[in-house]
Amino acid sequence: MTTTDPNRLALGDDTALVLIDLQTGILALPTAKPSAGILAKGIELAGAFRARKLPVVLIKVAWSPDGGDLPTANVDRPGPAAAPPAAFSEIPAELAALGDVVVTKRHWGAFTGTELDLQLRRRGIHRIVLAGISTSVGVESTARTAWELSYDLVFAEDATADLDADSHAHTFGKIFPRIGKVSNTAEILAALDS
Repeated sequence: MTTTDPNRLALGDDTALVLIDLQTGILALPTAKPSAGILAKGIELAGAFRARKLPVVLIKVAWSPDGGDLPTANVDRPGPAAAPPAAFSEIPAELAALGDVVVTKRHWGAFTGTELDLQLRRRGIHRIVLAGISTSVGVESTARTAWELSYDLVFAEDATADLDADSHAHTFGKIFPRIGKVSNTAEILAALDS
C-alpha cells in the first residue's frame, strides 16, 4: 500500500505562477533582500512554468497619467501624490515572454478591480505559486484575497522581498503558513518535475 505525504508539494496542470510587481520602478526600491536576486528567481520560475505550458501571470502597478485613479490619500502614510512615469511600470524584458498574462493593478492587491480572477478561472487554475515585491503589501494583499476566493497557495519565499526585513519575516512566519504552503524555488521546480 502506498501512502502520500500530505505535506509534499504537489503542482499539477491547475497551477499558475503569479509574480507581483517585478517592474522597473519597484525593482529600484531598497528591498531588504537584493531585488536582482528576486528578479532572477522570478525569471527561473517563469521559465519552468512556461516549459510546462503552465500560465505565467505578471502583475504590475500603474496609474493613469492624470493620477485620478491613485489610492485615496487620507491615511497616515500616503502613497504617491502623482502617477509615476510610464517607465516605472515596465516589466523587464528578461522576465516577460509572449503568451504571459499581464494584469495592471491600481491597489495593493492584484484581484481588486482587475480581471485576474477571470484570467485564472478561465484557464482552469485552482493553485497559485506566488512571489514578488513587496511581501507585506502587494504579495500579502493578493494572497489574502486569493485564499478568500478558495485558491490553493504556494509561496516562493526566496523569490519574494520586502522593503523591511521584519515585515517580510512576520508575513512568512505568521500569515502565509495559515493560508498556504511556504516553499522555495528549488522545491517548486522539483514539484513541477514530479
